[in-house]
Amino acid sequence: MLDKDSLIIGLLLGLAVPFVGYALILTLFEQVAAADWLSSDTRTITFRARTIAVLAICLNIIPFRYYQKQWYHTTMRGVMIATLIYVGVWLFKFAGDIF
Repeated sequence: MLDKDSLIIGLLLGLAVPFVGYALILTLFEQVAAADWLSSDTRTITFRARTIAVLAICLNIIPFRYYQKQWYHTTMRGVMIATLIYVGVWLFKFAGDIF
């Protein structure tokens, strides 16, 4: 049913990778803060939700490059469509903070 070069696989990967990446990055920063590895002097840089979301969206580069090397252009298109959906949601949610 699902071919290796499938738009559905690209969409599913493109939607799942940033979702899981956001959770992992958020957990990582919470663990670093809870372990008190950062001194109070270095806590001036705050990682906001929008920055973590951009990092998570950028994780779609990994499956995109993998499928580019495999010449699966339809799957690449699915990953790119999912990335554009996430970017649109990100812009909609944080437009007030940016502009």
